[in-house]
Formats: sequence, C-alpha cells, structure tokens
Amino acid sequence: MWQEVLEKIIGWLVPFLLGTVAGGVTMWFAVIRHLRDGMQCLLRDYIINQNEKWVERKYCPIYAKQALSRAYKVYHALKGNDVGTALYEETMGLPERIED
Repeated sequence: MWQEVLEKIIGWLVPFLLGTVAGGVTMWFAVIRHLRDGMQCLLRDYIINQNEKWVERKYCPIYAKQALSRAYKVYHALKGNDVGTALYEETMGLPERIED
C-alpha cells in the first residue's frame, strides 16, 4: 500500500518539478535576452551621443576614444553592428587634439 502511494506521489511530483524548472529556465532566458537588448540599446545611444559631440568639436581626445572603444567592444559582442559601427569608426578617425 505504501509503495502504491509513493509511486503515485512520485508519478505526480516529478513531472510537476520538471515543468516548474523548465518554466523557470525559459523565464530566465527571456529576462537575459531583454537585458541584453536593453544594454545594446544604451550602448548604441552612448556611441551616437559621443559621435555627435566629438564630430561637432572636430577632434576626440584619447581618453574619450578609450572609453568609446571599450563601450563599442561590448556593443559589438552583443550583436550591435549597424549604424553604431559607422559612427564608432568616424569618431575614432578624428584627430586627438584640435588642429591649429
């Protein structure tokens, strides 16, 4: 009798636990995807803003290029590779100080 009860409990509990775990994993993958997309969006905005700032000034100091380079590496690793790449390259091509 106990064996039958135990078998019924296990027969119900195992699928329930596996379903719960699978649902949790699916939820976390969605959360991670949304966080990745959000970070990519913020980095793209940063690249755009830095480009506008330094192109207007017609130079980009080395410290700004280093920060932009670090941000772009993460942006690119997150599969950002559209307008951000062109703006990054344009900014990196600027001289590092004002030319007289």
